[in-house]
Amino acid sequence: MTDRAATTRTGPPGGPTTATPDPYRLDPADAIEPPTSFRGRLKYLGPGLVISAAVIGSGELITTTALGAKAGFVLLWLVIISTAIKVWVQLELAQWTILSGKPALEGYSHVGPRLGRRAGWINFLWILMDFAKVLQRGGIIGGAVAALSIMFPVVGEPLGTPSLIFWTVVSLGVVISLLVTNRYSVVEKFSVAAVVVFTLCTVGLAIALPFTDFAYDSTDVASGLTFAIPAGTLGFAVAMFGITGVGADEMTTYTYWCLEKGYARYVGPDDGSAERARRAHGWIKVMRTDVLVSWVVSTVCTMSFYVIGAAILHPQGLVPEGNDMIVTLSHMYTSVMGDGAQWIFLVGAFMVLFSTFVASTASVPRLWANTVALLGFYDWHDLSTRTRIIRVLTVVFPIVWALSFLVIQSPVLMVQIGGVASGIFLIAVVIAVWWLRTKEVPKEFRSNHALTVALVLSSLAVAALGVYSALETFGIEVGA
Repeated sequence: MTDRAATTRTGPPGGPTTATPDPYRLDPADAIEPPTSFRGRLKYLGPGLVISAAVIGSGELITTTALGAKAGFVLLWLVIISTAIKVWVQLELAQWTILSGKPALEGYSHVGPRLGRRAGWINFLWILMDFAKVLQRGGIIGGAVAALSIMFPVVGEPLGTPSLIFWTVVSLGVVISLLVTNRYSVVEKFSVAAVVVFTLCTVGLAIALPFTDFAYDSTDVASGLTFAIPAGTLGFAVAMFGITGVGADEMTTYTYWCLEKGYARYVGPDDGSAERARRAHGWIKVMRTDVLVSWVVSTVCTMSFYVIGAAILHPQGLVPEGNDMIVTLSHMYTSVMGDGAQWIFLVGAFMVLFSTFVASTASVPRLWANTVALLGFYDWHDLSTRTRIIRVLTVVFPIVWALSFLVIQSPVLMVQIGGVASGIFLIAVVIAVWWLRTKEVPKEFRSNHALTVALVLSSLAVAALGVYSALETFGIEVGA
């Protein structure tokens, strides 16, 4: 009989300081009693903030600001809904991960029909979506590289092809070397700090606008809460809905970070005991707090970027496009604070986009390594093989993304394409979530009626988005 003290321990006040050799394998010895207070739960936050740092660069900075510049205040309501409506699907998927100890892609494989030995149709749909996301990630790299080229045009003119190539190569070298040499934790802390600083500056600017020449008032805000969609902005709005907040790929990735943070390991393997169920409830509360905090950060950030785009860029007829995206976006600062503020924006924009680049480079190889295992090429629990595959993909993927940018050189368009692909995949994620909830989540963990209603509403909205995106993909025009 296993000694109780050996299977359940209390984590240190500042959170766990050690990790098991394999974060994807459950061991009874890793079980930890969950914190019982909100303050205690805050000490174990992390995965949601990593996801927030990842999405700010693509959705919030680029697409949301561009939508505000194009539509004005009228779509402010969509910003609020797009960040809030998808959270409930994320919560349900992450709960299944904590209870099962398995990442999302493995859960997707449980939903039939299967098209391979272990992979299901959703896994193959994910593969197709990720090919489209290559363009989005290339657009993110392009934005960061454009900022560097403007600040330091080392080779030729700013935004010239030689300068862009030079800074692309430098950025690739830095990110790949940091991740391959296991120094990602340092980059992550720096990136999150940079996002926080840049976001605080942007929120401050949005709040200060009423006292400048680009003032907005309650009438403008009210016009943005009328649920109207002006002509010519529907496709752009769908892309924003797919990207801002947590998209399909962020929901999927979040489960991997939950596992690597230790939420499932601290619950322990399912032995059917009441103690294990109690720990599961406690760590699911930690996860929900993590999602709540990241949702607040994402919503405040997204609204600020949109308001700035609507108040500053829209009246001037400035819409971010092509490689001039960074220059156009910099007008958010220079129009209010003068030409000297361009450097403040460029440094902040680079940090935000670079953090997104780093987060993608860290997460996508994990998802593909899991996919390769599901396709039957190796055993996912073979730690050495998995590690080698992730390291190889960490080198290969950023190069592919960067090449896509150098060929297309239109960051806004590239990010929008990835957003539409995410919108289509969202409907498959909803199907998987309901299947897993019905078949594999114990009844006691789905008895909260308020959460169930929220999940239903979220699922309906996501389904509508997915249907629209699919129709648009096949050339069937819906709306203006």
